Amino acid sequence: MVEPADPRRSLARPGTVSRVLTGIAQCLKWLIISLAFSILIEWVGMTFWWEEQGVAHSRQMLVNELQFLGTDFHRSWLTAHPMQFASDLSESFYTIAFEWTGIVDLIRWITPIPSNEEPGVRPVLHRLYLPVADYVLAGMQITQVFAVRLAILTLATPVFGLFTLVALVDGLVRRDLRRWRGGRESSFVYHYAKKAAIPVIIIAWVLYLALPFSLHPSWIILPFALAFAFAVTITASTFKKYI
Repeated sequence: MVEPADPRRSLARPGTVSRVLTGIAQCLKWLIISLAFSILIEWVGMTFWWEEQGVAHSRQMLVNELQFLGTDFHRSWLTAHPMQFASDLSESFYTIAFEWTGIVDLIRWITPIPSNEEPGVRPVLHRLYLPVADYVLAGMQITQVFAVRLAILTLATPVFGLFTLVALVDGLVRRDLRRWRGGRESSFVYHYAKKAAIPVIIIAWVLYLALPFSLHPSWIILPFALAFAFAVTITASTFKKYI
């Protein structure tokens, strides 16, 4: 007697291209969330926390991030000119977000003080824009800060790769020792360590990109790289005892 087919088996599994596109979409989603969150925090801070600094706060953050990059990122495995790479990325973000969309042209059009007899909609837009001018400028500068931080994280990616390689070797050695000693394996620990690896990277990127103040990237990259390496070590060491 033929058994009915399991409907779960008939579901098509996503292919390689689908998984890659899904991964890219997820990355873009988290980047957009980080950018929106960082701009929102800056606006709230301008209203309640650093009201005296105003738009100068975001300008100083941009200066600090460029100083971090120019001081500590003289070389990288990804590019021979890290500073130029960050500058180009920041310029690309500015061009796409504000010039291609026409925001810069709109600001230039409504910023000049209109005359009393000037007709049209520009005087109205000018009055509406004046109270939020500093917030708009701060949002534009935070976008550039975001681009510089994204460049720093991209340049620091080899650090995660190096830590991962060392952690993987250490975990496999621990696995072999456990295998030959007849130790017990724990699927519970394995699955939770495996699930924790990717969120560690996401949290590191989102946290650093959305920080409302300047902080040396080493204080974010190194702790989270160690946490990711620890998760990789636990995952590799608790893998199946016999393959």
